[in-house]
Amino acid sequence: MRPNGLYVPGGALLNDTDKGTADFALSSRLPSVYVWSESVDSGGLLSYGPSYTIAGRGVARFIDRIIKGAKPADLPVEQPTKFDLVINLKTAKQIGLTIPPNVLARADRVIR
Repeated sequence: MRPNGLYVPGGALLNDTDKGTADFALSSRLPSVYVWSESVDSGGLLSYGPSYTIAGRGVARFIDRIIKGAKPADLPVEQPTKFDLVINLKTAKQIGLTIPPNVLARADRVIR
């Protein structure tokens, strides 16, 4: 049975395979959903995941606190609060998929 789509979770093992995974999904005409927006830049259909920019700022705050003497074990655990939706319309067109206007309106970034 043929799958209806491809979900690619984030992770160190998959970070270097974005282009190959996106190419596979595209050649198979599979809608592909990713965690990181860089995968959409590589040709994936869409991503919905934590904002790299905001996560990076959080890491910088933690590093600053550790440099100033805080113990890492004493720092609070944080979860993302901002998620980015990125849609690649070029990929949608190539696989024959129409993205509804209300979904496009919610996107943080659209690749045309």
